[in-house]
Formats: sequence, C-alpha cells, structure tokens
Amino acid sequence: MTSAEFRQMATAKPTKYGNEPVWIDGIRFDSKAEGKRYCELKLLQAAGEIADLELQPKFKLIVNDVEVCTYIGDFRYWHNHSKTRVCEDVKGVSTPAFRLKAKLFRAVFGYEIVLVKS
Repeated sequence: MTSAEFRQMATAKPTKYGNEPVWIDGIRFDSKAEGKRYCELKLLQAAGEIADLELQPKFKLIVNDVEVCTYIGDFRYWHNHSKTRVCEDVKGVSTPAFRLKAKLFRAVFGYEIVLVKS
C-alpha cells in the first residue's frame, strides 16, 4: 500500500454499514468479509474446483430493450464440477436495492446470485 492510499484510508469517513476496507494482493475490497472470500476463492481455483475467477463483474439488466440498471457483483467464476457459471455477492446486510437487482438478475440471466453472508 502506498502512503497516498494509506492517507486516503485514514481520512475516509465511516462507511454506512460499518465495514472496513481491506487490501489483499494490491486489490482493495470493500470489507474484510469480501477480502476473506477472495482468499477462499483463490484457494478453490488453485485446487481446480473453480476457474476463470473474475472480480467486480458488471451485468447490464435489460428488460424489454430498456436498460434498467447495472448490477456489479463481487465475484464470478466457473464451477468445474457442476459445470455452471456462479455470481457471488458478499453482504452483511441484504438491502432492498440488492434484493430488487437480484430478482432482475434472475429474470434476465436465468440463474441466482449466490449471497455470501458475512
């Protein structure tokens, strides 16, 4: 972490839900829980359980040719055993906005967002 990044974190205002940002492998995560899940997923990828780990995947949620919003997940990967694409979101609090985006995501893409509770 550079001194500028440290100063920015030291002067940052408290977050809405009390989460603490953390840096792992030079990547900033919004919470310790998200950083911990990243480490778990890296181990699963190294063991061959998952592949194509992606951070902060973006999904345009389009209904009837209208872009309603964009959902940004925490992680997306390919699960080798079940042969499925998985999108995960690490949350301590399931907000109404998240629940709505999760329903839209399911309707548009045909699979659920996996909610990882912190």
